[in-house]
Amino acid sequence: MAAKTNSPVLSSRALNRATLERQLLLNRSTMPVTDAVGHLIGLQAQNTKPPYYQLHARLGGFRPARLSALMESREVVRIVTLRSTIHTHTADDALTLRPLVQAARERELKIFRAGLAGVDLDRLAEISKELVEESPRTMKELRETLLGHWPDADPQALAVAARCRLPLVQVTPRGLWGRSGQVALTTAEHWLGRPSEPVPAPDETVLRYLAAFGPASVKDMQVWAGLTRLREAFERLRPRLLTFRDENGAELFDLPDAPRPDPDTPAPPRFLPEFDNVLLGHADRSRVIPPAYKGRNGKGNQTYGSLLVDGFLAAVWRLDTSGGTAAVTVQPLGRLSRAEREEITGEALGMLSVMTDATAYDVRFATFVDFGE
Repeated sequence: MAAKTNSPVLSSRALNRATLERQLLLNRSTMPVTDAVGHLIGLQAQNTKPPYYQLHARLGGFRPARLSALMESREVVRIVTLRSTIHTHTADDALTLRPLVQAARERELKIFRAGLAGVDLDRLAEISKELVEESPRTMKELRETLLGHWPDADPQALAVAARCRLPLVQVTPRGLWGRSGQVALTTAEHWLGRPSEPVPAPDETVLRYLAAFGPASVKDMQVWAGLTRLREAFERLRPRLLTFRDENGAELFDLPDAPRPDPDTPAPPRFLPEFDNVLLGHADRSRVIPPAYKGRNGKGNQTYGSLLVDGFLAAVWRLDTSGGTAAVTVQPLGRLSRAEREEITGEALGMLSVMTDATAYDVRFATFVDFGE
């Protein structure tokens, strides 16, 4: 839908600073870890370490043990929600956001239709629920049990169907800092000791999304959530919202009292892990990723660590540890000034001192070479 011509225009830089402020990346926040996870509406978590690095980039004085303790106490959990992707969510969000996206999760099963021929999906959900609530199960154990009931079905499709039909959480020690564990699953209700909420209207989530990612378009939120048909919710909320345009004319919505800092507000360098929220929260990602660097922070399904300089993607990075030394290798996507390299080095050393147990640190700058080569 085209924006009204009288809506103020926000430049990419203005959108960048507004988004960084909402994402706690312009200045590190002092809010508690649980509040930060809730404010950000979860942390993308295909891998176990990125949520910890996301919080280090956003919270002053963050220590990985704090998030790990919240996982052990079941105040936060790992669960498939937005975009059919594992996220670290607060317990409350796990029990409300999963019902919101449940219909989208079930639509995924169309892809596996051939492998599920003759399978009673309601019965599959009942069997799977009973099994994982008896004791957390691996996907392999789930497949094997379900295959016993439907021997002609595709084993992988059976396991995917269970994951789509049920709100399955990954139980600890999976995801704990400094520990390892295979993926074992049970239902969110069983793990958290309370039932999921009824499917909510999306309106409240729209407001929360704008608080964490705005100003944003309807399409931006749909891409972030992996949902469609959210226009109606935005229209219901329109009287409570402000509208803007981006430089391409797309209509953007925002909360009236949300921060929109001056576009010239300084933005310090930030080391972000692969799949960071701010890199995936919009359909148009030019507010963080310059068009010239589109696709340069990943290859195929692999995404690298991203370094923001002056608020925008400027380099990729990786961490290597060996013999008590932790080294960050920064590979710029363009030219970095001496002052920028000094700032980056300071930020990297601060990260290494918190996020590793190394006794020596090294920060290296290299010419751009694709990590995937």
